[in-house]
Amino acid sequence: MVSEIRLFATAEYTTQAQSYQTVLAERGVSTECVEIEQLNARFLRQHPELALCLDHEGLWLSAEGMKMQPDWRGETSRLKRASLKSELLARACQLAEKPKLIDATAGLGHDSLLMAHLGAEVILVERHPILLTLLEAAQAQAAQDPYLAETAARMSLVFADSQEYLEQCVSEQIQVDVVYLDPMFPQRDQNSNKKQALVKKQMQLLHLLLADDGHMDLGDSLLEPARQIAKRVVVKRPRLAVNLADVTPDHQWLGDACRFDAYFK
Repeated sequence: MVSEIRLFATAEYTTQAQSYQTVLAERGVSTECVEIEQLNARFLRQHPELALCLDHEGLWLSAEGMKMQPDWRGETSRLKRASLKSELLARACQLAEKPKLIDATAGLGHDSLLMAHLGAEVILVERHPILLTLLEAAQAQAAQDPYLAETAARMSLVFADSQEYLEQCVSEQIQVDVVYLDPMFPQRDQNSNKKQALVKKQMQLLHLLLADDGHMDLGDSLLEPARQIAKRVVVKRPRLAVNLADVTPDHQWLGDACRFDAYFK
């Protein structure tokens, strides 16, 4: 777990940076606010350590010359193209029925954004305090965007460990329509010994942030409690990956690069 991190901010965002500092402290992360003149590519190269940055683009994570944030506004063009018929995810999760849905592996929230855009009420569960804070910042930005505001209003963030959250739902007999699982680092192909290509820059930064926090598991332990509380569990997998927890799904939707496995109650 990252327990201490620097937060770089330009002068006009110092007050906002102090607010984030307070929020992160409440979540167990000590933050050193550092005021700088300008956040640019040169600055990022000169400061390769994992850090948070705040400027006119909002709050984002940086390391090794790269930067990353949940770019919900950047998803607008995808949302405008999306439909219940064109998206495999929509069919797998039956979004036409406007389900109550738990995304137990929220990540950057892009899939949750799409599902909420297509009508679902989505609860995003995230246990890492820094990633949760980045998601909150993205939701706040979306709430101010005329196109995204209605979608953002259908999304709720929960600060919790996914397995503990699902098991609590089981113990409290809470039922939902769908639990969605997209494990961050799934095994891609049980039959291939070839090295995987480097992941996208955003995923590289998530690796750096989450690797020491127990997030590098395959998500197998989430399937059973998810199946107890949902009418259907939908698991996103690379097309050639093994089944989650080695459990054969009841149905699959196959895409070019990924597939959606469904488990029905």
